[in-house]
Amino acid sequence: MKSEKNSNQRIAPIQSVERAIWILKCFEQHEYLSLSEIVKLIGLHKSTIYGLVSTLEAYQLIEKDPVSGKYHLGIELFRLGSKVNIDLRSIVSPYLNLLVSKYEETANCLIFDKDSIIYLDKKESPHSMRIATSLGQREPLYRTAAGKAILSRLPSDMAEELLERTVFEKMTEHTLCSAQAVQKELDSIRKNGYAVDNEELETGLVCVGTALIDSSGIPVGGISVSGPVTRMTPEYRQKIAKDLVSYALEIQEKL
Repeated sequence: MKSEKNSNQRIAPIQSVERAIWILKCFEQHEYLSLSEIVKLIGLHKSTIYGLVSTLEAYQLIEKDPVSGKYHLGIELFRLGSKVNIDLRSIVSPYLNLLVSKYEETANCLIFDKDSIIYLDKKESPHSMRIATSLGQREPLYRTAAGKAILSRLPSDMAEELLERTVFEKMTEHTLCSAQAVQKELDSIRKNGYAVDNEELETGLVCVGTALIDSSGIPVGGISVSGPVTRMTPEYRQKIAKDLVSYALEIQEKL
């Protein structure tokens, strides 16, 4: 960063905005930075950096760890990143069609927004018995398969923070109703690459989902397949999950 500043060749017409961008770019190589470390990297006076950091923090573009006192990239960057998806629906739509054709269950595309997922697209099962979710429906991360998969791909401190401020609602007897209960599942979700909603949103409904990651490693949404528990046997779920993970990797290459 010093070399950019000292070159006297500014890129942006507004100096304060350019300096704020320098601060954000410091975190490309560092997950956590103290104020003094940011000052050293940027090469500007501490009071100048403090004002910029405070502004970025106010808008949740960076956040301060209450224990270490160091800064890290904030949740608002993840939310904004979810909007830059190069027409996610058109990219994902052919894969949803493949999933419905192969498994005859409802396939969904969801986007990550703040602490929730929103149903962006869905292809209905040909069966008369199918799920009742609708386009534009918002659900908290903790009670959907794709939502839990997204949580598993967030930095651990960010996932923890999201869960700590979540107000849990018991939808069924299987709903995970605490941050601790969700956290217990995240390690296995990371290992397997997919998550399962086992009648946690709706009694009798099972869903298998995985996260969609953009080129910068940020989860922007997810894809899932949902169906009644009578048809979504453990063996069937594993077959679906294998394809979901494979398709998600292909989609990632196009984002």
